[in-house]
Amino acid sequence: MNAQEVREGSITPEQVYLFHEGTSFHSYRWMGAHPARENGEEGVRFTVWAPCARQVGVAGDWNGWDGSQDTLYRMPQSGIWSRFFPGLQAGNLYKYHITDQHGASFLKADPYAFHAEVRPNTASVVTDLSGYNWNDAAWRRKRRAPYAKPMNIYELHVGTWRQKADGSFYTYRELADLLVPYVLEMNYTHVELMPLAEHPYDLSWGYQETGLYAVTSRYGSPHDFMYLVDRLHQVGIGVILDWVPAHFAKDAHGLRLFDGSPLYEYADPLKAEKPGWGTLSFDYSKPEVVSFLVSNAIFWMEMYHIDGLRVDAVTSMIRLDFEKREEQYSRNAQGGLDNTEAVAFLQTLNKTVFHYYPNALMMAEESSAWPGVTAPSHEGGLGFNYKWNMGWMNDTLKYMELDFGARHEKHHLLTFPMCYAYSENFALPLSHDEVVHGKRSLLNKMPGTYEQKFAGLRLLLGYQITQPGKKLTFMGAEFGQFIEWKDQDQLDWFLLDYDSHRRQLAYTAALNKLYQQERALWELDHSWEGFQWINADNAEQGVIIYMRKGKRAGDTLIVVINFQPHAYERYRIGMPRTGEYVEVLNSDHHDYGGEGMLNPKPLHTEKLSWHDQPCSVEIALPPLSIVMLKKKSPQRRSSAKRSAARQASSQTEKIKRL
Repeated sequence: MNAQEVREGSITPEQVYLFHEGTSFHSYRWMGAHPARENGEEGVRFTVWAPCARQVGVAGDWNGWDGSQDTLYRMPQSGIWSRFFPGLQAGNLYKYHITDQHGASFLKADPYAFHAEVRPNTASVVTDLSGYNWNDAAWRRKRRAPYAKPMNIYELHVGTWRQKADGSFYTYRELADLLVPYVLEMNYTHVELMPLAEHPYDLSWGYQETGLYAVTSRYGSPHDFMYLVDRLHQVGIGVILDWVPAHFAKDAHGLRLFDGSPLYEYADPLKAEKPGWGTLSFDYSKPEVVSFLVSNAIFWMEMYHIDGLRVDAVTSMIRLDFEKREEQYSRNAQGGLDNTEAVAFLQTLNKTVFHYYPNALMMAEESSAWPGVTAPSHEGGLGFNYKWNMGWMNDTLKYMELDFGARHEKHHLLTFPMCYAYSENFALPLSHDEVVHGKRSLLNKMPGTYEQKFAGLRLLLGYQITQPGKKLTFMGAEFGQFIEWKDQDQLDWFLLDYDSHRRQLAYTAALNKLYQQERALWELDHSWEGFQWINADNAEQGVIIYMRKGKRAGDTLIVVINFQPHAYERYRIGMPRTGEYVEVLNSDHHDYGGEGMLNPKPLHTEKLSWHDQPCSVEIALPPLSIVMLKKKSPQRRSSAKRSAARQASSQTEKIKRL
């Protein structure tokens, strides 16, 4: 009788087979709670995987939270339980009432729930995700492979980007009216949202989750979040979601010991425990867990139109000894330290995502020197298309934090990253992790006086923009947040009342716009043809010079960066081609908070070989600055620098009014 009732429902034997095989990549379409019409009646079908349970029921707001009577039926030769309940509907609160093999009973939130109560409450909410009228078809049609396109990502935490006057959160829908025009005015191409899957503890920032399919209710409903994504897409801004398949929280209502046994986590505590974080690793050896996680990645792209995922803590997944003492980990069957099951999972994940969404972004936060993170899985790689360049980030910030007098001894921190810059498809991150826990804000990492700190920040952001690889910067850096991210309060927007911060904002907007306009800064990001040193060895003066190239010779930019607080009225640099060059950006411009040491007139090369180049030119090189030059074309009417500065100044006033 039980099996008969299940078979009459919406679940097919093929779906069940694929789920247990690890290849049900849209399992959210039938697992969980789904409003449905069956046998002529409206109601909700509940389906859950709990193979070691003796009995599973549904406890909810309609039965006094006692699921002992509203029991589910176990499918034959399966660990899946399911049943249709007429009369229930979207909005009902529920949990699964599970009785384990020892007779103990407890309540669990639905792993596949699409919505949850607002914390600290923990019930799942029956939710119908259909019915939102999307208006981003034009955006989705024009998506192409990202490699030869600009990508400048604004990373933000939804709860602390902005808050209401009383300290409460904006909803996703309310946030759209503030965030969309701001990101557009600041000339970013994408936003990356820190994790939004349901999580119990605010200060985990979303990285310790309990409901991977439920967009957090802190900021509103699923349709509210769809509205935010939709609005961003309508103005041409891509949306990346920080995604966490590495571990989950141990909270009692979550996945831990879901049916009384280690189900989603490894049974072996040496593999399950992440002692540094107090969380549990997913068991990637279980096909059902693979179906659950891969389906979740597809879910965010299908249901919420997410353009890509930044996959958190990949190193912790693929290394059995990650942040563990020797007695806290075991080796694999071959005696190695690789988690071969996690490697296989990531390969399956990426292959599947690109099968359904060929132009998606799959970006790995991988902090080791693991080879082939962005190599195709069929070649033995992990199959991502981007990797965060943690080496570049660490070396760059280590150098930038040095006192000026010590920098010449660490000049290699600027040059060594180029030795591996093309070993993977890299994104250069200046993320939230670098501005918390006493690390100080990017502005306050800079040595020197108040003015030198701002000059250093302008230099740092310009250096990032002109290096090979896509870009990511955490919120607040664009206007010089002085205090590190407080992770409970909104950014210090009041700083825009001060001239230095307003000018920093104008600089960032102009820099970002220049980045999009100049093809040399992104067109050949992943090829040596896009970069060439002119002078990498001037450690004493702290000056580096290089070219960024596009596919056309006329797109080449000459980048000169002075990392020392010394000005040079006549600094000679080698040039690759004779002709007339114009300054397209100078971070020392008055509009950006600098002293105004510019090169306002066209610069004519001299037939004097320099830096192994056939000709050279003398420029004014300000202290702690980045200067970009471009060969003047006959059609070039005016300095791009002055145009960008005027536009940025106008943008600043618009942004302050948001």
